[in-house]
Amino acid sequence: MMMIRRVALFLATNLAVLVLLGIVMSVLEKVFGIQLGNNGSLLVFAAVFGFGGSMVSLLLSKTLAKRSTGAQVISQPRNEVERWLFQTVERQAREAGIAMPEVAIYDAPDLNAFATGASRNRSLVAVSTGLLRAMDKDEAEAVLAHEVSHVANGDMVTMALIQGVLNTFVLFLARVVGRGIDAALSGNRDEDSGPSFFYFLLVMVLDLVFGLFASMIAMSFSRWREFRADAGGARLAGREKMIAALERLASNQGPSTLPNQIRAFGISGGIGHGMRRLLLSHPPLQDRIEALRRAV
Repeated sequence: MMMIRRVALFLATNLAVLVLLGIVMSVLEKVFGIQLGNNGSLLVFAAVFGFGGSMVSLLLSKTLAKRSTGAQVISQPRNEVERWLFQTVERQAREAGIAMPEVAIYDAPDLNAFATGASRNRSLVAVSTGLLRAMDKDEAEAVLAHEVSHVANGDMVTMALIQGVLNTFVLFLARVVGRGIDAALSGNRDEDSGPSFFYFLLVMVLDLVFGLFASMIAMSFSRWREFRADAGGARLAGREKMIAALERLASNQGPSTLPNQIRAFGISGGIGHGMRRLLLSHPPLQDRIEALRRAV
């Protein structure tokens, strides 16, 4: 039941963003008389809104992540743990060929960590206090390597671009399909009267339907990038350390305390079966362990 609620919250948040963007577009179309009847202009307008939201989220990702988790950036290590964290990330970043990320610790009981940032050279790697308490140094090193690999792979930027493309086509297709259905049902209604109220209701429903499929596509990419980050973590820290870290996560898996907007960037995701797996941001931990064991 907890997993269902988490998936529902994640899905509702993403769909709410799309519906809000759709409402804004509809208001501009109706109230201000912006003509979006031409598919070319509609596509441009949808792209502005579709990419705008995802790009703003990307640019603000570090700031929002630190505020929402209460993460404390290590500017000057104050103890042995902070010194080890800072030096480990510094070494891994150098080996991965990226600029030194900000390193932070946030207070949470679950075993988790995340990476975010607007680019490979302006990133943040943060770990939970729960992870530092439960994992030994080899396991924690592998988790850090996984997160550094996310940064080196440019996953945050790629995810934002994919979300922008998906948002664009959801907004575009919902209006094209909605216009076609409304025209078919309205018969000979005067086109100068503008879109009907039914059209706007229909577009909102289509935003939700297409948004659901868009979320499935985005989460499919998110699951793939976790396998790739695991492989990168194995290269930086060692395969056995990466497997041990994932096994530790699997044995302590529980509800994530990460805020919804950055949950997809944590190392540990939720558990789901059947159709629910299509909306999960992470593959099952056992699948990730098996993938590493099969790697040559």
